[in-house]
Amino acid sequence: MASGKPFVIAIDGPAAAGKGTLAERLAAHYGLAYLDTGLLYRAIGRLMADRGFDLDDPVIAGQIAEALDPEDLTHPGLRGREAGEFASRVAVHPSVRSALVAFQRGFAGRAPGAVLDGRDIGTVICPDADVKIFVTASPEVRARRRTDELAAKGRDVDYERILAEVRERDARDSGRATAPLKAADDAVILDTSALDREGAFRAAVAIVDARR
Repeated sequence: MASGKPFVIAIDGPAAAGKGTLAERLAAHYGLAYLDTGLLYRAIGRLMADRGFDLDDPVIAGQIAEALDPEDLTHPGLRGREAGEFASRVAVHPSVRSALVAFQRGFAGRAPGAVLDGRDIGTVICPDADVKIFVTASPEVRARRRTDELAAKGRDVDYERILAEVRERDARDSGRATAPLKAADDAVILDTSALDREGAFRAAVAIVDARR
């Protein structure tokens, strides 16, 4: 990337669309920092629990959020179900959201730039991002990917239950009052339903290169 203003790529989309893997590969390809914003609330919840704090305390939660360091996102326990439950408890605090918006914007503002993935990057966090890609796929495809992923880990999973969960989460994320899941008006829609990871990556690179 050329020097000067940080080059920011915003990747949004529903769960299991493949945006995380895609964003991480794009960051490596262009030599940019990568932020999986889905880990932020998990990290705060995990830090509070590990330190014995009450996750329902908005003051402490806000203080932890304001002091969050990128190194905190490397905790090995952030991907599990427990961390997800912690995240849902701390996410209700306005103080936490305010601090994390600032954290994300600060991350995006560092040279030479960054790739951020989430659900409101292009609409709320980085509305002036140089490139915005909304990665999606049909609920059926996303449920199948999630089922296969869990089965590969030895989990006994039911496709129909996973599909129902995907649809419920889509409805919840799209219908929430604050920062609902939606594509920015100037985002490029990338439907990965019929694409493997390599095909999705090539398509995303073509989108970025066209906007540079």
